[in-house]
Amino acid sequence: MSERVLEALKSQFGGAILETHAQFGDDTAIVDAKRWKEICQFLRDDPKMSFDMFVDLCGVDYPDREPRIEVVLHLYSTARRHRVRLKTRVGDSEMEGVEVETITEVWPGASWFEREAYDLVGVTFLGHPDLRRILMYPEFEGHPLLKDYPANKAQPLVPYRTEEEAGRPLEKLAPFGPDEGMPFGRHPTHGEN
Repeated sequence: MSERVLEALKSQFGGAILETHAQFGDDTAIVDAKRWKEICQFLRDDPKMSFDMFVDLCGVDYPDREPRIEVVLHLYSTARRHRVRLKTRVGDSEMEGVEVETITEVWPGASWFEREAYDLVGVTFLGHPDLRRILMYPEFEGHPLLKDYPANKAQPLVPYRTEEEAGRPLEKLAPFGPDEGMPFGRHPTHGEN
């Protein structure tokens, strides 16, 4: 059934559909990043497509390939009972141009998934209403799911801030007490003691 979706995409968007394939029951279209949002809108709004369920979105790093980053989207149609995987490729080996339009206007549920891809892989979703880190703290340097991210990289330690210092409610617990957590000086980021 999803083969018809791939054929409809090729018919509607021509050269913007860079490649299609089916593997392990998953029909996939790789699309031009410049037409990403337009293609998503078509998949949702066209009555023959009716992709009303956003399932998943993530970023995948292929450091030895250009474009380096692949944005992967899974969709399902509850009315038509077909599914499709949509991919687009962005960025170069130096992580320049790792950006694509947000699809939060098409599927609002994509918001947190786009934030996760931004946080962990470094994809900028243009027009996203609240693009900021979702898993890492704001001062975290880099994107930990990039294949060339150094696993032993020490991150900047952020001092504990009170609500008065921050000027707003922080809604967080106080730091570990002396009998909780890993003792200072024994954590790998603290070096030798």
